[in-house]
Amino acid sequence: MMSWLLKILGSRNRRELRRMQPVVLRCKEAERKLQICSDEALREQTAIWKARFSAIQSTHHLADGLGSILPEAFAVVKNAAQRLCGRSFAVCDQSVTWNMVHFDVQLLGGIVLHQGRIAEMSTGEGKTLVATLPVFLNALAGRGVHVVTVNDYLARRDAEWMGQLYRFLGLTVGCIQHDQPLELRRQQYAKDITYGTNSEFGFDYLRDNGMATSREQQVQRGHYYAIVDEVDSILIDEARTPLVISGPAAISTHQYDRLNPLVEKLVRQQTTLCNHLVSEAKAAMETKHFEEAGRILFKVKLGQPRNKGLLRMMEGPELRRVVEKAELSFYQDTDGKKRLIELKEELFFTIDEQQHDADLTERGRNFLNPDNSDAFVLPDLLTEFDYLVQAGKVVIVDEFTGRLMPGRRWSDGLHQAVEAKEGVQIDRETQTLAAITIQNYFRLYEKLSGMTGTGETEANEFHDIYQLDVVVIPPNRPVQRRDLNDRIYKTRREKYNAVVEEIKNAHRRKQPVLVGTASVEASELVSRMLKRERIPHTVLNAKYHRQEAEIIGRAGTAGAVTISTNMAGRGTDIKLGHRVGDLGGLYVIGTERHESRRIDRQLRGRCARQGDPGMSRFYVSFEDDLMRNFGASERMTKMMETFGMREGEELEHPLLNKSVETAQKRVEQRNYLIRRRTLEFDDVMNQQREIVYGYRNEIMDAEDLRAMTFEMINEIVPKKVREFLAMAGDVDSLGLLNWINTTFSLSLFPGEVNFSSRSLEENSMYLAKHVCSAYECRTVTEDPLEMRGWERRVILGTVDYLWQEHLYALDGLREAVYLRAFGQKDPLIEYKNDAYAMFVEMMDSTKVEILVNLFRGGLAHPSTRSPLFRGDLVEKAAFVSSPIFSVSTPSTSLDREQSSPCGEGSVYKVGRNRSCPCGSGKKFKNCCGRQNSVSI
Repeated sequence: MMSWLLKILGSRNRRELRRMQPVVLRCKEAERKLQICSDEALREQTAIWKARFSAIQSTHHLADGLGSILPEAFAVVKNAAQRLCGRSFAVCDQSVTWNMVHFDVQLLGGIVLHQGRIAEMSTGEGKTLVATLPVFLNALAGRGVHVVTVNDYLARRDAEWMGQLYRFLGLTVGCIQHDQPLELRRQQYAKDITYGTNSEFGFDYLRDNGMATSREQQVQRGHYYAIVDEVDSILIDEARTPLVISGPAAISTHQYDRLNPLVEKLVRQQTTLCNHLVSEAKAAMETKHFEEAGRILFKVKLGQPRNKGLLRMMEGPELRRVVEKAELSFYQDTDGKKRLIELKEELFFTIDEQQHDADLTERGRNFLNPDNSDAFVLPDLLTEFDYLVQAGKVVIVDEFTGRLMPGRRWSDGLHQAVEAKEGVQIDRETQTLAAITIQNYFRLYEKLSGMTGTGETEANEFHDIYQLDVVVIPPNRPVQRRDLNDRIYKTRREKYNAVVEEIKNAHRRKQPVLVGTASVEASELVSRMLKRERIPHTVLNAKYHRQEAEIIGRAGTAGAVTISTNMAGRGTDIKLGHRVGDLGGLYVIGTERHESRRIDRQLRGRCARQGDPGMSRFYVSFEDDLMRNFGASERMTKMMETFGMREGEELEHPLLNKSVETAQKRVEQRNYLIRRRTLEFDDVMNQQREIVYGYRNEIMDAEDLRAMTFEMINEIVPKKVREFLAMAGDVDSLGLLNWINTTFSLSLFPGEVNFSSRSLEENSMYLAKHVCSAYECRTVTEDPLEMRGWERRVILGTVDYLWQEHLYALDGLREAVYLRAFGQKDPLIEYKNDAYAMFVEMMDSTKVEILVNLFRGGLAHPSTRSPLFRGDLVEKAAFVSSPIFSVSTPSTSLDREQSSPCGEGSVYKVGRNRSCPCGSGKKFKNCCGRQNSVSI
């Protein structure tokens, strides 16, 4: 029934495409009319549109206006592309000849992008050129368009390449690169169109709003419209990790270098223990004690899941079944779970591969340090897989693209632990200065769109998180790729032998091969095996990324063999060499399935571009991480038993492909829940971040910071007056004076002010007035411009310090709040409640701390300050039985009318052990205190 309806009505995607067809026809008609125009006429039309739309302030009216000229604007871009054909330019130091003109399907893609949606287009369909259409149209608004790419190379390449088209039409183009100086970055953002990576855009936002101390230090000019290339990679994959700017912690208490030998010894002990257990299991099998063997091997699986002896024994379906039965017995009932806890305690630590986590047991704690049970962190990270060591530094490898991420560091001490493990210099611990998730950063844009070759599988998440719909754009030519069934082997050894044999066969017939691996380690393993077979090849991984363009450029030539880590986001099409199409095109071989189906689809998509032939196949083993952790081991065991797999034999069937995809769906669902949970927690912080960043921008924009200071005084002082004097039966006038003197560094003696003769409002106004007068006095002799700059730095510095402390407190709260789940409470609700209370307290204390810092610091010399303002005489004023200082001159009494708040001739008595007010740094008794008193 459903298929019959779809035939009549068509799918939703088809209906969307049909609705856009008339617009495409109008674009083509308008382009034909432009063919008689001069180049200058096109540029003049751009200038006219720009002047018209730059003057529109209303976002709604602007959107309507841009939509009304869409066919004509797209026609201008297409016509300009036609005129550039045959011209050569330097792009990333290589000569490139322009040979591109927009196809009809690319016009469709441009319409989708302008509408604020995601266009899914196959590899080789020209997504880079498609983006020029909506980028040009929206750049006419004069508000800046951001084109987001996955790395600096692609940002520079596309800015130089597509920039030729934009400049031809009179628009300016900029490009953000890592380590650009501030002034250059501001110039790039001021251009009509700016290319850059998501991390650079995000970090610039954090620096602008969380760290800049003046408008001159800010580089961005707003978030109007962004197009995200490889949108699934950026908005989905990278969304699991927030963007964090960190600085050195004030106090570093790390003990990584001391603990590293202990941890190494602990791991050796665990390895020895697990190897001994494997030997025991073999002996138990020989004596037919299968149940005991299963229990022992399950223990090894808990403590060292990648133990070579364990993996070899698990190759047989009979033993796999025994281990699965033993594992099931521990989870069946309460008694089994108790026995599981006891079993774990026989190990030093347990490893959870799915969560990339390790848990220290009581035995392990006692081995390490009985007095410090929290001193151990075992990251489940592997060199050559998760990171590389280069020039004495631990450099993270992006799990999705295989690229190095210099400058990035793991948080919570994890990076320092890895540095200790690798024996390189351990950098100081860091503290979060500013942070934002990818999701909340891209939500800042008024309009957002994206391009990808694999967005449909994540359509629900795009809609739920970003309110973005996915539209699948048909290819310009039919896809001729053949996706062959997966081949499944028992062990990795058999799998890699089969991969090398398949490469040999393809190389023998001169068919180019692209081998996709999941890690640097796997790519170099395949490389070593090919060297033994004397097969020439090139390797593209995190170690050789600088030769990327050159390696990819040769990958489609006859007989070429290219080994690459994840091809996702490489952004370079592989063009076939002469007569390679007759050999079947490019052959893509995947050495294992990735956790995400999209990464696999992107790897397949590297062949058969623009109607070229091509083929792809994945090789899988039961020892692959995906199959071991998410592949439903019981089902795998059944397959091995049913088909009676022998050494070197493979399984190949469409149903097996579905089993692998089922495992991938499990991982994708788990990762989606992680991303959603991360976003739910960050949404709490995001609301607070917007308030704090808005407040910072108010401070930077304020012309009169003095008025802002007086507003804070008039808000804080009455609040404290009510707090100290409005308590029924417990009027604390002494406490109020104590607070006034401590906060504003004044010198009020209890007998100087009669609070009982005035109302609360009168006392509030009276004290606030004289606090303001005291602050006015200090600026009489100061340069107004210097004073304003100093005030701005003090206020911003205070806000930033307390915000950073608040972020640190929220990190701790987030870790601790999960314990409340044991009390049947929702950790997220608890986090929201506590975070709100902490934020209210932080905002209240921020204004007080600002006033404290303004009154205690300054540009004035001690000799020129008002007697009402003696911050250098008091570290913390407190009224005790014997006051630290006293005011002996009647003219300073606040109960007397003063013609000027700046009095003269006050004599203060300073405690003998206090710092001397002359600024010498000595104690008062060893300096000016040799006299009885000091006159200032």
